[in-house]
Amino acid sequence: MTQGVFIVGTDTGVGKTRVATALLRAWVRRGLRVAGMKPVAAGAVLRGGVLRSEDAEALVAAANVEAPWDWINPYCFAPPVAPHIAAMRAGVSIDMTVIRDAYHRLAERAERVVVEGAGGLLVPLSGRADMASIAQELEIPVILVVGMRLGCLNHALLTAQAIAARGLALVGWVANSIDPAMEERRANLAWLQGQLAAPCLGCLPYADTAQNWAMDWSALDAVFRA
Repeated sequence: MTQGVFIVGTDTGVGKTRVATALLRAWVRRGLRVAGMKPVAAGAVLRGGVLRSEDAEALVAAANVEAPWDWINPYCFAPPVAPHIAAMRAGVSIDMTVIRDAYHRLAERAERVVVEGAGGLLVPLSGRADMASIAQELEIPVILVVGMRLGCLNHALLTAQAIAARGLALVGWVANSIDPAMEERRANLAWLQGQLAAPCLGCLPYADTAQNWAMDWSALDAVFRA
């Protein structure tokens, strides 16, 4: 049975953490044991002399399974740059085996693991691996977060094509309203609903939180059996 899902965005800053934490909270409300994971993070801050990713902290706050931090966020870098550049600056090689082992340890404790990517699907991690490689390594399906703003149609279709080309399963997508002034938002949303093969799981309004997001459970129940 599939236990995990990979949250990927059409770009950076489109609301992956917002969707990931909303999904975690929804599963907690359903009485499931859930864990969040941020395999690679850049732009971290020092807390008590230790680097901490704000995204990873948000995932931990939304989940209900405790785990060592290096399982939740195996690779954490301070510079707010592409992960492969941050890793090179730190003299670190991002190892898929480390990420896979951490994920499986979390999956032993949790019924669901929400894995959040960084940036877009093809953001490089090294000369041979990118963000899509994580979903492939973990063999988990993908939920796409579409940042609703000018240009989102192209970004969403390109990402969906890349997901399919890498042999990954796109099980749903979420429209996140990141630009309150976007013109023809409803028309863009309707067009995406007609073009993307996967179902729309929800449309998040422009806001700071997604506490009241209504998930379309019917689209995911076939993949995640409670």
